[in-house]
Amino acid sequence: MTEITDFDSLRRAMAENSEQPEGPARNARAEQLLMEAERLNIPLAVIEALGHQLKVYNYSSEKAKMFVPFARLLRMWDERPEDFDEYETHSLHWVFKWMSAGMLDQPHIPLASVEKWLGEMEHRYRLAGHSERAVRSAEFSVAAHVGDVARAERAFAAWLAADRDNMADCHACELHGQGWWQAERGRDAEALELWAPVLEGTYTCAHEPHTVLASSLVPLLRLGRLDEARAHHLRGFRLVRTMESMRGAYADHVEFCALTGNEARGLELLAERPAYFTDDGHPRSRLEYLSVVVLLMERLAERGLGGQQVPGPAGRTWTAHDLAAHARGEALALAARFDERNGTSYVSERARARMAQRPLVERLPLGVRAVRTPAPSVPVPPSPAASAGEVELSALLAEARRLSDTLQPHAVEAWAAVARAAEGVVLDARDRAEIADHEAMGRGPEGAETFARAAELYAEAGDPGEALAARARAAYVRALAGDVDEALAAVADPYDRVLALYAEGGTEVRQTAGVLMGRARILMRRVHEADGPVAEAVLSEAEAAVREVLALVEGRAGDDVRLAARVAEGRAMLAELAARSGSPEKGARLFARAAEEFVAAGLPWFAVEYEARLAGLAHHLGDLVEAERALRAALEHGGAYLEPVGRAQLHLQLAEVVGGRGEADEAAEHALEAAHWADEAGEGPTFGAWARHQLGGFLVRQGRWAEAAEVLESALTDLDAETHGDGVVVQTQWWLGDCLSELGEHRAAAERRLQAAEIARHWPEQHDHATLAHLAAESLGQAGLPADADRAYARAGELWRSLGNVHGLVRSLRARAWLALRTEDGTVGARRLMTSALEECADALDAAEDQETRLRLVVELGHTHRQFGDLLARSAPEDADDDSIRAALEEALCQMAEAVAVFVSLGDDAPLHARTGAELAAGWLETDLGRPEQAAARARAVLDAYAEADAEGGGDEAVRARRTEAEQLLQVVAEQAAD
Repeated sequence: MTEITDFDSLRRAMAENSEQPEGPARNARAEQLLMEAERLNIPLAVIEALGHQLKVYNYSSEKAKMFVPFARLLRMWDERPEDFDEYETHSLHWVFKWMSAGMLDQPHIPLASVEKWLGEMEHRYRLAGHSERAVRSAEFSVAAHVGDVARAERAFAAWLAADRDNMADCHACELHGQGWWQAERGRDAEALELWAPVLEGTYTCAHEPHTVLASSLVPLLRLGRLDEARAHHLRGFRLVRTMESMRGAYADHVEFCALTGNEARGLELLAERPAYFTDDGHPRSRLEYLSVVVLLMERLAERGLGGQQVPGPAGRTWTAHDLAAHARGEALALAARFDERNGTSYVSERARARMAQRPLVERLPLGVRAVRTPAPSVPVPPSPAASAGEVELSALLAEARRLSDTLQPHAVEAWAAVARAAEGVVLDARDRAEIADHEAMGRGPEGAETFARAAELYAEAGDPGEALAARARAAYVRALAGDVDEALAAVADPYDRVLALYAEGGTEVRQTAGVLMGRARILMRRVHEADGPVAEAVLSEAEAAVREVLALVEGRAGDDVRLAARVAEGRAMLAELAARSGSPEKGARLFARAAEEFVAAGLPWFAVEYEARLAGLAHHLGDLVEAERALRAALEHGGAYLEPVGRAQLHLQLAEVVGGRGEADEAAEHALEAAHWADEAGEGPTFGAWARHQLGGFLVRQGRWAEAAEVLESALTDLDAETHGDGVVVQTQWWLGDCLSELGEHRAAAERRLQAAEIARHWPEQHDHATLAHLAAESLGQAGLPADADRAYARAGELWRSLGNVHGLVRSLRARAWLALRTEDGTVGARRLMTSALEECADALDAAEDQETRLRLVVELGHTHRQFGDLLARSAPEDADDDSIRAALEEALCQMAEAVAVFVSLGDDAPLHARTGAELAAGWLETDLGRPEQAAARARAVLDAYAEADAEGGGDEAVRARRTEAEQLLQVVAEQAAD
């Protein structure tokens, strides 16, 4: 901790404290620094320490503490204004705005006092010659808070009409307040239009775009702009997550989760900030927070999850029901205090309206991981036959038969309803057979015994063919359980008997086909379970069985959906056998035909499996158009009947195909859906993590850095090398490092890149390791850690050398040279490293064997000379004498001239912008050295180089920038000559 010995050390300590995270620790340090300032016996030191204290209180949960230091500052101003310098005079008037808003947020401060301070602010601003813009903005805040809409509209208009001066809030904050009022009055589109410059980064400040992103969430949802709302949540929550003072904006994100079916994520947000339930330094934001807690808890209760344990105030265990009641009571008590102070009921009405909101979207996938809220237990309804007024058993039987005869989804569930309704009712053997048959279907591999019982009942009902078909189904589920040989033995007798029975006319095609298909399925299990290449005999036997089914059924299906399905399924089996036999093209054609036959039969949901298989084969064959078509068809045909995991797999495959042709926007949408459905299937830690990895990558390709970072961090929670492969983990860390770098979070970016490099260190091929080490060094340098950055660059250089990558080695040396200027090595170390970079280029040129390699190395040499020149020009200390500065500039000019010569030597192969950039840098050095003629010659050389681009219409932006700089150089030369 910095020792306070004088005013300068106090200022350094306050600057250091300002950089600390918001919270009680920073506030306590500000209080300590005020005591230190008082010991210095310098009035301005005390004034600055009070201002610092006031600022950290304002940006914390202890906002109520602001009033004491402000009152003291105001008293000091009234007594001795000459003790305030220009900056502190401005600051004192500036924080008047904080006081008026701060008083409004504290219900124990009478409204009359708030109005009195508003008048005091207006009086003092007028005396100081300031515009009334800030005053009218403060008046608007008072009127809007108490619900005086007419006064608020007048103040709002006056605020906008008044001139902006240096007392007005920054553009970003003003636009937030103006947009908030538009949204409050139901003018969402107008609000978003006002907020656009903040959202686009034109105007920013310490709390913007943080609050605009949060405030925009509900308006975007109300306008149906769901993609933007999702993006604003991911981007905005990242900004407010660590800022203690932003409880109100945090509440907006909890509210968003409650209104979009993301209750699980909302609970995670509550768990991250337990102190928000009880921090009482800013009552208004606590009211806002507790209101959305009620909204979230009651949403859980509506879903049947009122008894679920949830995060809440420390000291006890909370259920959603308990927390809803507690938060409602606390919130309404707070609102009542505000209303009592204001003399209205407006605050309570707004709080109740916020708590009572209805979801705006049933479920908006976010792409980030959230622990699923468990599905509520649903009691089994009583048997329909058990109470009067329910559907009669005969109607249930008719509906179940309709569904099963036409192979509709939910036929098994319909027969289960029949079984429940039939309890205690005597049924004939046929009815009992069908009930048992479908019960067995629902039990999967464990249904063999139930199928056997169904067979006995079919026989009792006088349908020997269906009895044999049921026995064949029993045999098949044994194969599914893993015993193919036993299954084949079990199906042999039904197979022989049904063929004889069919020949005698004792059964029909449908029953016979059922037995033959059962045998074919069992033989296909041998194909599926084969480890490696499938034996020819196994393939042949399975194919013969399938063709036997087709020979029986093909051409005889008519309107019988079951028989049409047998044909399509047989076709799909032949497709798989063709693919297994080394004929993927034939397999693809047959899968396509099978899918078409299912669709033609009115059974599109059966086509999904085979369209997915077709997509895989088409992808393998390089036919991405067909792969994409098949995947889209599968999603369409599956409709509402697709299981979540199947839907997730299809979306992810489609994301990969679409992303492969460069459509990152649509690919991201499919990856988002894949992540959502994987979570719904309970596969979030496995398949969902992979989907999030892919989604993050597609967002990175679009430059959506904040969203990508949130998604990738979420993916890393579950990704591990054993399940997903260490390549996926490294790539995710790599992408995340890129995102954090773009967001200016350089220390965090370095950590991610170093973690990825540590994994890649063990790979046989070391290029990724070297690249990641180099990127980590860049981040460490940008994070202000030059010594750590130098070590990382040195390590990267060693790796580049071991790989024979001269370009990477040279760039690491150049980077170390620039870092050396900021360390004890200084100019001497920087020169040594840059000289080493030149030597590495020269040695590599001597060893180069082909023209392309030589060309790239010459360009690298030119860049190195250019950077050496830049480095030397900046190496002279500010307090150096004129001779030392001139010597440094002369040496820099020599290197810059070498760079120009190297690029010129390449002729038409030279990178034009690199050459002209070096030429202009040399020209500016010529002017610094008092050589206008040489500088003018270099400027004209640049203009000549771009003459062709100029003749073609001015060239691109880089060309225009170079021409402008050359013309500026000529103008400076002309001014020097005139002097």
